[in-house]
Amino acid sequence: MKLHSPLSLASLISVVLAHSQDPLVDLGYSIYQGLTNDTTGVASFLGIRYAAPPTGDLRFAAPQPPPNITGVQPAVYQPNACPQASYGSEPTSPYLNITGMQRRDSTTPGFSEDCLFLNVFTPVDAHKNATADLPVLVWIHGGGYISWGAYMHPGEDLAAAADNGAVVVVLQYRLGIFGFLSGNEFVQGGGALNAGLLDQRFALQWVQDHIGQFGGDSSKVTIWGQSAGGGSVFQHIVADGGNTQPPLFHRAMVSSNFMPPQYMYNDSIPEAIYQSVVQAADCATSTESLSCLRNASVDVLENVNNLTNFNALYGTFTTVPVIDGKLFSEPVTETLVKGNVNGEMLLSITNADEGAIFIDPKTANTTSYVHNLFPYLPIDEARKVGSVYANFTTPGGSGDVTPAVAQASGILGESTFTCPTYLLLDAFNKAGKQAWKGLFAVPPAHHGDDLAYYFPSSPFFNPAVNDTELVSSFAKTFLSVVINADPNTHIDSSDATPRWSTWAQGNTEMIFNVTNANETDIKVSITDPDMLSRCRIWQGLAQYTGH
Repeated sequence: MKLHSPLSLASLISVVLAHSQDPLVDLGYSIYQGLTNDTTGVASFLGIRYAAPPTGDLRFAAPQPPPNITGVQPAVYQPNACPQASYGSEPTSPYLNITGMQRRDSTTPGFSEDCLFLNVFTPVDAHKNATADLPVLVWIHGGGYISWGAYMHPGEDLAAAADNGAVVVVLQYRLGIFGFLSGNEFVQGGGALNAGLLDQRFALQWVQDHIGQFGGDSSKVTIWGQSAGGGSVFQHIVADGGNTQPPLFHRAMVSSNFMPPQYMYNDSIPEAIYQSVVQAADCATSTESLSCLRNASVDVLENVNNLTNFNALYGTFTTVPVIDGKLFSEPVTETLVKGNVNGEMLLSITNADEGAIFIDPKTANTTSYVHNLFPYLPIDEARKVGSVYANFTTPGGSGDVTPAVAQASGILGESTFTCPTYLLLDAFNKAGKQAWKGLFAVPPAHHGDDLAYYFPSSPFFNPAVNDTELVSSFAKTFLSVVINADPNTHIDSSDATPRWSTWAQGNTEMIFNVTNANETDIKVSITDPDMLSRCRIWQGLAQYTGH
C-alpha cells in the first residue's frame, strides 16, 4: 500500500471528485496529468516541478531547470513543503551588541528539501484552448520566509472567486537557512544570495514560458502574496532598480507587506547568522564551510534552521532577504523614493493590528524593545520612538494588554508592515501608476486574519466573522484587479464594495469591517494622518532599520 502524507488529504479528496477524463499537459520536460473537479469546474495540477531539486551540489545554489522525466507524471497530490522553522522566542536579540552596520559600496513526512514545485488551477478545458488567453494570478505564500507552503493555500478558492475567469498558480520557494543564508564566506563558497527569491523569479519565468499551455496569457500576470509573500511581491517590485526586463509580471497585489531589516549581505548581522549556522552544524573547523554545510545531513540542517530562527528576539524572523548587489544594489527605500517600480498597478491592503501576535506579553520597556528590534538604532533614537508611541493603543481589539505591549505592537506593526506599504503606494503614485489601498478591520484584525477570506476552504485559517457578503466582496475585489485591471470593474453583482479611489486621489482607503451586529460594513475612509506622520519618522530612520 502506498502511503501519503497528511498534506495530501485535499488532493485525495479531489481524486474522489475527479472526472474520468483528467487533463494532460506536455511541458516539454515532463507530461503531467491533473484532476478535473466537475463541481467547481476547475482542473487542478498539483506538484508541478518548476526547477531541479535543490539538493546535493545545488543546495544553496541558484535554481536550475527541471530534469527531463519520461512518462506521464500524476499531478494529483500536494507537493512536499520546504523545510520549516519557528520564529524567535527570546526576550532580547542575540545581535544587539553587534556593531558596524554595512552600508551599500528533520525530515518530517510532507516536508523535504526537494520542494520547488507549484500548483496550477485552470478552468476545465482552458488548457486545451490555445486562444483562451485568461489572466493569470500567481500566489506567493507567507510564513516569515521560514514556514508554510502551497498546501495551506487552495488555489481553487481563488479560481472560484474569479468565477473561473483566471488561471491561478501557487508556488513554493526555499525557506530559512536553505533559502536565505548570506555573508562573505557564503558567497566565496559559491552560495547564491536570496536563493528563495531567485526560486520565485524562476517560477515567474516558468509562468512566462508555460502558462499558455494551461489557457493563461503571459502578458496579463498578477503577483499577489500575504506577509512574507506580500514582502516577496514588494521585493520583486523593486528588483533590478524597479526595471526588470523583460517584465515577469504586470500587476501587483500586496497583503500585509512584511519588511524586516534588509541588510547588506556582508553586514555584521548576516555574517553573525552565517557563523552561528556553521558552528551549530559542526562545520566551524572546516576550511570550506559552505562545502561542509552542503555535505551535512538534512536532519542536521533542519535542526540548525529551527534553532537559528527560534533563538532570536520574540516574534522576529532571522533568515530574510538581503541587499545582494545584484537583484538589489541599494536599500529598498532609496529605490522607492525615486518612483522606480516594476508593475503597471498596485492594490495593497494592511490589517488594523499587524503587530499584536508578534509581541512577547512580558514586554515591559518600550525603549529596550525598539533597541532589540533594530540593533543599529542609537539608544537616543530608540527613546524618541518610544515617546512617539507613548499613547498608542491597539486598534484591532488585542485584549487586555499592558501599555508597553500595546506600544510594542504599534512599533512592530507600523515599522515592519504598515509604513513600508504606504511608501510603496507613494512610489507607484510618483511613477504615475495607479495604486489602491485597503484596510482589513474585522476585529481583532490581527496579522493573518484576512487569509480565511481569501481561502475559505483551507482548514488552517478560520474567519472571525463568517459573513457571506463580506467573504465574497473581499476576495472578489482583488480578483477584479486580476481580471479587469481595476477593482471598480466588478466580476459580478455579489461584490458589495463601493467605488475605490486611487491613492493619488487624497490618501483614501477601502475599509473592510463589520457592524456590531456582524453585518458587512465596507466604506471609504481617509487614512489616519497621525499614522502617516509616524511613518515619516520611520522613513527618516531607514539608515538604522535596514530599510
